[in-house]
Amino acid sequence: MTDHSGSHLTRISAPQGVSPGAHYSHVVLGTGRFVAVSGQCALDENGAVVGEGDARAQARQVFENLRRCLAAAGAGFDDVVKLTYFVTDVAHLPAVREAREAVIPADRLPASSAVQVSALFRPELLVEVEAFAVLAQ
Repeated sequence: MTDHSGSHLTRISAPQGVSPGAHYSHVVLGTGRFVAVSGQCALDENGAVVGEGDARAQARQVFENLRRCLAAAGAGFDDVVKLTYFVTDVAHLPAVREAREAVIPADRLPASSAVQVSALFRPELLVEVEAFAVLAQ
């Protein structure tokens, strides 16, 4: 499936000969200005952990932090072409998907990668997500 909705981005969920992605697009391409957002964790504006021990609460905070970072660059979730998820347990991925689905519609899914890591930079953190976006010129 290819999205040609007049956007500056094209999403290809199933390139020929590749099994469709269940919760992501295999390819996203676009023209414009590139924006990279560092991995965001469940920290509030004061650096305190939000939702200690709660993957859903942490994932919601992570996506709120991503929203704020994207907005600082003049971007939004519609401009995201790639998300990389770092989780301390793959069992946290449903919570991450739930938080993502609250801000990114199913027809706008970015390319994605998920990696289980042994730890994040603070032991109480469960999820980190980085984003790449492309803004229309």
